[in-house]
Amino acid sequence: MKTTFKKISLLVLFLVITINSSFAQYKQSELLFGVAYYDEYMPFDRLEQDIKMMKEAGINCVRIAESTWSTVEPQDNVFDFKHIDRVLDAMYKANIKVIIGTPTYAVPTWLVKKHPSVLATTANGQYQYGARQKMDITNEHFRLHAERVIRKIMEHVKDHPAIIGYQVDNETKHYDTAGDNVQKAFVASMKEKFTLDSLNSAFGLDYWSNRINNWDDFPSTVGSINASLNAEFSKFQRKLVTDFLAWQTAIIKEYAKPNQFVTHNFDLDWRGFSYGIQTDVNHFDAAKALDIAGVDIYHPTQDHLTGIEISFAGDLARSMKGGKNYFVIETEAQGFPQWVPYPGQLRLQAFSHLASGANMVAYWHWHSIHNSAETYWKGLLSHDFEPNPTYNEAKTIGKDFQRLSSKLINLKKKNDVALLFSNEAQTAFNNFEMVFKTKYNDVLRPYYDALFKMNVGVDFIDPSVTDFSGYKLIVVPVLYAAPDELLERLNAFVAKGGHIVYSFQSGSSNENVKVRSSIQPGIINKACGITYSQFTVPENVSLKDDPFNVGAENKIHTFMELIKPSTAKVLAYYDHPVWKDYAAITENIYGKGLATYVGAMTSEKLLEAVMKDVVKKAGLWDVKQNLAFPIITKDGINSEGKTIRYIMNYSDKSVEMKYPFSKGTELLTNQKISKDEQLTLAPWNVKIIEIEGK
Repeated sequence: MKTTFKKISLLVLFLVITINSSFAQYKQSELLFGVAYYDEYMPFDRLEQDIKMMKEAGINCVRIAESTWSTVEPQDNVFDFKHIDRVLDAMYKANIKVIIGTPTYAVPTWLVKKHPSVLATTANGQYQYGARQKMDITNEHFRLHAERVIRKIMEHVKDHPAIIGYQVDNETKHYDTAGDNVQKAFVASMKEKFTLDSLNSAFGLDYWSNRINNWDDFPSTVGSINASLNAEFSKFQRKLVTDFLAWQTAIIKEYAKPNQFVTHNFDLDWRGFSYGIQTDVNHFDAAKALDIAGVDIYHPTQDHLTGIEISFAGDLARSMKGGKNYFVIETEAQGFPQWVPYPGQLRLQAFSHLASGANMVAYWHWHSIHNSAETYWKGLLSHDFEPNPTYNEAKTIGKDFQRLSSKLINLKKKNDVALLFSNEAQTAFNNFEMVFKTKYNDVLRPYYDALFKMNVGVDFIDPSVTDFSGYKLIVVPVLYAAPDELLERLNAFVAKGGHIVYSFQSGSSNENVKVRSSIQPGIINKACGITYSQFTVPENVSLKDDPFNVGAENKIHTFMELIKPSTAKVLAYYDHPVWKDYAAITENIYGKGLATYVGAMTSEKLLEAVMKDVVKKAGLWDVKQNLAFPIITKDGINSEGKTIRYIMNYSDKSVEMKYPFSKGTELLTNQKISKDEQLTLAPWNVKIIEIEGK
């Protein structure tokens, strides 16, 4: 490359500092209810009719242009903005706000023909043209042409009054780029962090004669069998994403008005729906350059709607910017056939987003596409463009958003519980899936799910968060790789009176994925008061005497550590003829606090019971916890200083409950509600109560 990666990284660092010192002054006075809109996909001109239907549905914001590179620039340096212009002008006339997306996540055919190297080379070879998100985001030709199309669009639209903000790229990841240019840049970054001797020692490269004795001999990571090296390369790839988004943001900021924002739609790990922490992006780092964090949330509906994915992604997005409100830039209206919502579910989903702190709910997308890859990922409208039950329900949401914006916007949340996640631990742990028989998110999600189901509010923190003092309980699932300093800080949190719960394989290895040679679990032994040296795969194992009273769900599966207490109290022993003398779950008083250690994969019901015990001992059990899934309650403080409480029924049955909170007004019906009043929540229903007083 003509410009070295070191220079680019220094430039990006400067740009991030500059961007962070001059955040947009965007002041949001109303909730945004939006859709992605693609005039360029329409089989015929129906812009006026679409806008009429949008207005009827209360749609006040559209996102455009993020998929349009080949339309905007049909040939090299030939530009055509007619689709953008006609939509901008029409939306402005209709008083519908517009977010412009940069179109860089899907490259045009002429660019690939001119510069085939823009397609990323991965461990499986070079991508072929066709699908989106197959480019090398570091490639000099891609960067050159991406910058040009961004600047051309910005020069053209920057003064249009319909635009409230910009979205950089789309669900960006590193796309497994690992070609020669990326390998060279990675080696350069290693030279800045290590000497050859320290590198070989830190990563254990003497094994299988992998030792590197000359920087010029540094092999491609593509064939590596070394988990330390692989994890380091994954960290480097995540930084490529951080730098790429900061680079685009800096370009946009050259043109954007002070009252316009820059955002990005982060996505999550994908299991057919949004599931857990994204492996290929460091969300906290990448969000630093942005004014507002955005997130795409797709989740099961019908009989499988739980609200967990909505809450998980929302809590993560809110935490990316230290508690600031966020945008749901994409979520489903109809989506896949199995996602077509039951009556009432679209409303419940929309208000569920607001309950976690969202200031925008936007559907992907307005209309259903008539051909190509996502033909049957349906939008708010079906292929006939006619009103349908989902659209008609959206109309009620739009009206309520308009009517209640001043009450529901900018909801601020204060949580006593944090869940600590780590991209480094994730990639390290996943390197050993053949050993642990599970993956990082499969361990993390049950802890979050258990807290959600008992109505415990959660923030996400990662190792970059240094101040734990605002929390009473920190949940730490599978912190497999971590520096000494982080583990010592977690010990100090407990010593000062905090409560902590660790899952198995926490503290096992250092930041270089080198297993600690001390007795496991290493540094956190101080707080946990346990040791172990062996672990195994359980077969026909439960907990002795069913200590958490879960009956048939008293089960251990997948992985178990053979724990011996030193100062810890044993909460549960294994029930097995061979492993019966080993502890499965312990707790230990350390200083003024309490550390709980869960040494095995458990059934969901068993973990829920364990977490209930943890929450009670942390002094966090109150009237909210007397409610439980499918009744979910969330609350926060609105712009007027009033407490807003959401009560949601995630079930297909009516639920009778005694309202246990302070009196207030139910905002959807404008009815007064008193403490201890009997309430009926219809299936898939929500009540929103403004509490009297402050």
